[in-house]
Amino acid sequence: MRVRGRSVARRTFHSLGNSEYRRFWVSLIVLMAGVNMQMLARGQLAWELTNDTFQVALVGSGFAPPILLFSMFGGAFADRWDRKKMIQWSQFVICIIAAAVGVTIWHGWVSVWILLVAAFLQGICWSFMMPARQSIIPQLVSKSEITNAIALSASGMALMTLSGPGLGGLAYAWIGPDKTYFLISGLMFLAFIMMSTVTVSGAATSLRRRQENVLRSVWEGMQYSARNKTILILFVLLLSTTMTSMSFRSLMPAQVDLIFDGGPTQLGILMSMIGVGALLGSLFIAGLTENVRRGVILLAATGLSAMAILVSTFVSIFLVAMAAMAFLGLGDAGRRSLNASLLMEQSDEEHRGRVMGIYMLNFGLTPIGAIPLGILAEATDIRVAFAVAGIVLAASVILTWILTPRIRNL
Repeated sequence: MRVRGRSVARRTFHSLGNSEYRRFWVSLIVLMAGVNMQMLARGQLAWELTNDTFQVALVGSGFAPPILLFSMFGGAFADRWDRKKMIQWSQFVICIIAAAVGVTIWHGWVSVWILLVAAFLQGICWSFMMPARQSIIPQLVSKSEITNAIALSASGMALMTLSGPGLGGLAYAWIGPDKTYFLISGLMFLAFIMMSTVTVSGAATSLRRRQENVLRSVWEGMQYSARNKTILILFVLLLSTTMTSMSFRSLMPAQVDLIFDGGPTQLGILMSMIGVGALLGSLFIAGLTENVRRGVILLAATGLSAMAILVSTFVSIFLVAMAAMAFLGLGDAGRRSLNASLLMEQSDEEHRGRVMGIYMLNFGLTPIGAIPLGILAEATDIRVAFAVAGIVLAASVILTWILTPRIRNL
């Protein structure tokens, strides 16, 4: 199958033909392999240390508060400093933190509080690294390639989300937690080295912007995003998916237990199906032609996630739930890739880092969005919580389609 003289495969992986983006992409893949291995290792180690589900959850969500607190500052710095160096040094600090945890395990000093502090510190690093990593992409590829490049980055992250925990589990079982953390640190150092080989184009940041008050810069970024109606609507749609589709996943352990009478194996299967769907969804977005109305695809992908959640409300057959989770991953990946690329295209170079800093808030809001769903499930029934999440997300898609033609015309 060919469109405009270019095969689907060539169109899908087009940005990887750019050597600078390719090195950037490989750096991301290596980093995310380490991150996903660490998520499994950290959770397993916290459980072995405490046998307390609350403390395990606390360690697992330790990254969220710093993302909420600092991501907008990270975006402000991404607009005033060298983005490549921000990415590199954030990676390096994350590498050192992982190595330090490995040392504490090696010497028998590790505790749940050390894991919590490490998660918090790495969350701070992510708050500065990710706005820079997202906003640097337009400096590596042409404007017409932005959606493709972001989707390929998302596909790489989905691939590592799918395979990284499994690799982490094997490493943990074979070489133990201390050496697993040293392996994770090595992967993150390799990502740091790979990023150093990337050449970034674009004008240097002016001295005036570097000397500007940081709080004023953050406020200006918020005002800029509020004034740009398209960016504002994209953020509202992003918030609705974060508080519903992304937070929905936190209730999946309860779904597996209460509805399917299953355990970790069934939960792992459902999470893997989300990863499979996310990989396919991001590759689909990467293969879109330039004349496609991406706003329509964005709303359709978000609607697909809503439908998958609503199916989960009524399903009692595990195979159907597996299919629903694959469609959930498909929709979420499409929505996430398109939302990020449209935000970058709609923002100018001077404000792009701050826009991406606000975008990063959704990663910190995910655990918070899970709280009302959990309360609702506890007070009524888990199916009621699922139904509310699906209906709210579907309503946001319908209202956006009806009230904001500017989005569907993008």
